[in-house]
Amino acid sequence: MTPKGVNQRSATLNVVATVLLASDLASLRRELETVLSGPDVDIEEASSGPQTLARVTEGGVDLVVVDLQIGSMGGMAITMELRNLESYGGADPVSVLMLLDRRPDVFLARRAGADGFLVKPLDPQRLRSAVRALLRGESYEDEALRPATVRVGSTDAK
Repeated sequence: MTPKGVNQRSATLNVVATVLLASDLASLRRELETVLSGPDVDIEEASSGPQTLARVTEGGVDLVVVDLQIGSMGGMAITMELRNLESYGGADPVSVLMLLDRRPDVFLARRAGADGFLVKPLDPQRLRSAVRALLRGESYEDEALRPATVRVGSTDAK
């Protein structure tokens, strides 16, 4: 059995992860492919929610990078349906990285069961870090969204 996050290709004996890019925007899929392509990643594409679900149920997908806004079935619905399918064995467990449009959407990503999220515009370094973390079986939350620590002086009255 292959560890989570990687597919074993018997012909080359190299460990290669299959990453499915799900967006109805061809330009976003190209941008993601440009950043994530490499010898250890096999990139596949889906342009709709039903296409994404069909490809994942075939098996062999290690990570789905899904846009929050995608056609008639958004990233939240796709992620929730994947989690539903996994719950009764209809699909193998797969990590999901959700691409968000704004900070308040973080709640939606967490609620849907995404393993990680990034808020657009996408930074290539953060995108690669998120993908690596999820392929290792970890979660990823956009560090840029952590609240700043505010220190207040002493409250002792003199």
